[in-house]
Amino acid sequence: MAAIISDKFRIFNAKQFLESLEEGPSDTSDERSRMYFFVGRPQPWRAYLEVYGQNATAFTVGNEVYTGTYASTPFRATIAAVYDSALLLTDVFGSNGTNSAPPLGSDLKCRTGGSGGSDTGATAKSGVYRYATEDIPPLPLDNQREKISLYDELIAAKRITSAYARTVIRRYNWDLSANPKYDMWKPDYSATPGSGGQIGKQTATGATNISDAKFYVMNSAYEVFKCLYNGEGPGNATGQNATVEPQVGGAGWDAATGIFTEQSGAGYIWKYMYTIPTDDVLKFLSSDFMPIVLPSNTSRQTVEGQAVAGSLDVVLVEDGGSLLPASQTLYAAVKGDGTGGVVELVTNGSGTITSASVVSRGQDYTYANVLLTNGNLYSNQSLTTGVSTPANAVGALEIVMPPSGGHGSDHETELNGKRVMTNIRLTYAEGQGDFPVDNDFRRIGIIADPYAWGTTTYAVADTLSGLKALKITGASADYNVDEKIVQTVSGGTAYGTVVSWTLDSGSTTDGVLKYIQTNDAHTDQGVVRAFESNGSNAVTGESSAASGNVDTGYAGALLGSTFAAGLATPEVENNSGEVIYIENRRLITRAPDQIEDIKLVIEF
Repeated sequence: MAAIISDKFRIFNAKQFLESLEEGPSDTSDERSRMYFFVGRPQPWRAYLEVYGQNATAFTVGNEVYTGTYASTPFRATIAAVYDSALLLTDVFGSNGTNSAPPLGSDLKCRTGGSGGSDTGATAKSGVYRYATEDIPPLPLDNQREKISLYDELIAAKRITSAYARTVIRRYNWDLSANPKYDMWKPDYSATPGSGGQIGKQTATGATNISDAKFYVMNSAYEVFKCLYNGEGPGNATGQNATVEPQVGGAGWDAATGIFTEQSGAGYIWKYMYTIPTDDVLKFLSSDFMPIVLPSNTSRQTVEGQAVAGSLDVVLVEDGGSLLPASQTLYAAVKGDGTGGVVELVTNGSGTITSASVVSRGQDYTYANVLLTNGNLYSNQSLTTGVSTPANAVGALEIVMPPSGGHGSDHETELNGKRVMTNIRLTYAEGQGDFPVDNDFRRIGIIADPYAWGTTTYAVADTLSGLKALKITGASADYNVDEKIVQTVSGGTAYGTVVSWTLDSGSTTDGVLKYIQTNDAHTDQGVVRAFESNGSNAVTGESSAASGNVDTGYAGALLGSTFAAGLATPEVENNSGEVIYIENRRLITRAPDQIEDIKLVIEF
């Protein structure tokens, strides 16, 4: 069955994404979407190998794990960390680690000392495997387990509002070296399939649909124009190079219609669409994309007010023909379901059409034709003085139909706005400390409608902390970021990984320790145990040897966390909302005096 998901569907989804940010009567209404941009994954990327069916001998960090016979193994790697049911690996054997994956259920062995060493006796079966290094992050997975791990590794999130999101389109600058020729807007571009059965129509630059065409431009003043005519004509089906930069107020500018016409060269016709304001330039203009301004933008509203449904701007000479009334300027009414359209055509001494233009735009056309037969040509624009046409005269004109609503009536649809860019600026310790500045992150994304911690109420704050925290007193040394911390608790041992350690102002021993706990790296006898408000059992750093106690009497807000008895929970409920975008990246390092300006483009 022949079918297609059209670009209009993608444009619709992009519009809905932006509209959802402001819908509904209040910030907590179901009609509104509360989108949050998040950062996460402070720990390094390593290859991950799930293991099961282990024997009593433990795998050991620094040893190698391999399959088959060591001398001819298709897979071996160095053990970087050992979890209850997984191994983290480095130095994966082979020129391309991703091609060295052990099949599910492979027999794993452990060896010390490489080729000169010996097996330790540790064995297991292999499960899910994901290759990764700090330079090659793993591809995100679209499954429930990935979502859970994402929340476990969430550092912080920032609310996306309409101020931080725009529809964007591909960027084309006025640059006659890089972009000498532009496509003209047409409603009927299509492909010619290799199997035959259909003949299509390409643009001047070879595109087979308007969404891939280069039919608009941003000039040096950040004014955006759409190309309505590019010099196409008889013997020149692919148009001509542009020569004059379109400008509001320049020679050839018509303020009443927003049309700019080249006064020389190929006679390009441009339709003004909007001017990008400075704030949007700074937030949403990138090397590859440029924004479509919000509906509230004054320049856009002016253009929308000028749009006339079914009005005509361009007529093409499909066939110059012959034997029409010779050496004359002639006029013809546009035939169709609209009214008022008139075209002007000029013939030479052989009765061949040399040029044609629209002199009365009319309105309400959804289809249009120009007839050149006897009774349809006139010597005046008012169409009162007819001109006789020979029976054997030939020629053809094509009216280029505008988009629904007229040029400039729907910017997103006309310019193929199927992408949304979010621009999130992380300024220092954003959110009074929600975004720590003493660590890095490797994952970004978007969560829709998360709950506030411990509730089923939508989170609405500007920023959210995703970290647990301890108020520490009497620390013997500074904790190191990314080190493992431990505390003896009821029933066993609590484990975590340090994300941030910040001393209280003026103190060398008291501070806030923020950390993550994951269900692969921090289990004790199969359980991730919570740190406790216990002034006797110290919290110890594995590599720093720092040791401090939870300040059980501390309550209040500090560095974006709210403490009770020295403990603080995250501000976002675990596994709530929907993760609609994930991107794994190489590490992005933060610093106290650093601002990150993150532009994220989502294509629907």
